Amino acid sequence: MSTDDAPADRPDIAPAALPAGYAFRGLGPGDLRAVLDLDTWAFPSPHALDDLERLPSPLTWSRTVGVEADGTDGLAAMHSSYPFARFPVPGGELPVAGLTWVGVHPQHRRRGILRAMIDLHLGRCRERGEPVSALFAAEAAIYGRFGYGRAAHDLRLAVPRGAALREVPGAAEHTVRVEHATRQAHGELVDRVHRAAGAAPGGVTGVNRPGWATRETPELQAHFWEDAPMFRGGQESRRIVVVERDGQPRGYALFRRSLEWEPTGPRGTVRTGEVVALDAAAARALWGVLTDLDLTTQVHPFMLPADDVVSHLLADPRAADQRLADNLWVRVVDVPAALAGRRYAADVDVVLGVGDARVPANAGTWRLRAEAFGEATCERTEDPADLELDVRELGAAYLGGTSLASMAAAGQVVERSPGTLAAASAAFGWPLAPVCSWVF
Repeated sequence: MSTDDAPADRPDIAPAALPAGYAFRGLGPGDLRAVLDLDTWAFPSPHALDDLERLPSPLTWSRTVGVEADGTDGLAAMHSSYPFARFPVPGGELPVAGLTWVGVHPQHRRRGILRAMIDLHLGRCRERGEPVSALFAAEAAIYGRFGYGRAAHDLRLAVPRGAALREVPGAAEHTVRVEHATRQAHGELVDRVHRAAGAAPGGVTGVNRPGWATRETPELQAHFWEDAPMFRGGQESRRIVVVERDGQPRGYALFRRSLEWEPTGPRGTVRTGEVVALDAAAARALWGVLTDLDLTTQVHPFMLPADDVVSHLLADPRAADQRLADNLWVRVVDVPAALAGRRYAADVDVVLGVGDARVPANAGTWRLRAEAFGEATCERTEDPADLELDVRELGAAYLGGTSLASMAAAGQVVERSPGTLAAASAAFGWPLAPVCSWVF
């Protein structure tokens, strides 16, 4: 693909213009080594290319684009995206592009290449009918200027072994399996329980977990289950705890342990991947296992929802050293499709004045109407705006985890019609915190 193939002539998107001497090119499996080489330039790695090349690639090649420079071997830059056809948004699912593998070689930085790649990505999202783009930001300061807003946080903990947990009826009725984790033995189970947990978190029906993306492609599944020793960081191979009730899986936790021997005795650490349960009793059974493994002193879960059940189960939450980290960043690519594609937690009838420097078709005033948890409509209007905000703040609020009112308090949302901010902020919120349980 050259710059001539980029959708620069479309009136609803900004042009994807590279600087002189650079050209876009679609990438394929034969470019894997060049992709890995660029990736290790953008994100330094101690691993040899030969070793990295043997691992399954998560990339969807039809969505992977490189940038080449005249007179230079290899890639100057690249980006890709994952096709999430069933990405959870408040009260529903939408096709979403998971922007990923964005990198520029150090020799080619500060020349506008990233800007051109983002413009191309946003244009292709609109062409594919993907009204939202989402990503994990390696550097948080970069993506706001392209309209991405911080839409979700995740909870990081350090739970001491033996931490007292509140009792939950039915927890003791679960059986436990602790096994080596493999795709052959556990792939279907993990996928099924993970999807169910996003559809009705904690068994609460009627509301979903926004952002709870599943690994939809075969490439993502193969990459997820690869357990290469070079990425274990001195820990053991991947293990899994499965809790079952009446023979049916109700939760799982993926984990690794490490162990150090000190004069005072063994100091083991449990580091988990996903910890997923379908109801409170299963969660209590699962955490009961994780906090009582022999020779360990602490459990470090990774990327829990900000409102995860464990924060309510701990008798002493202060003992767990809780902190939040930014999780998903969201970019609204098609305002009417995105806003009509989700549900709202309260009745709403508001005119939003949206600014968008990169996708001019989004800019202007939009009337959003919906009854609580019912279908929504969003249409362009000539009416004056009740609230004014940039597309960045719209993305931050989109999954229901960032309050419009809190952003207004920081001067990032402006209320033009008195009384509309509080109502719209309540409507955009969601009963459960958004999160993605894995980094893409």
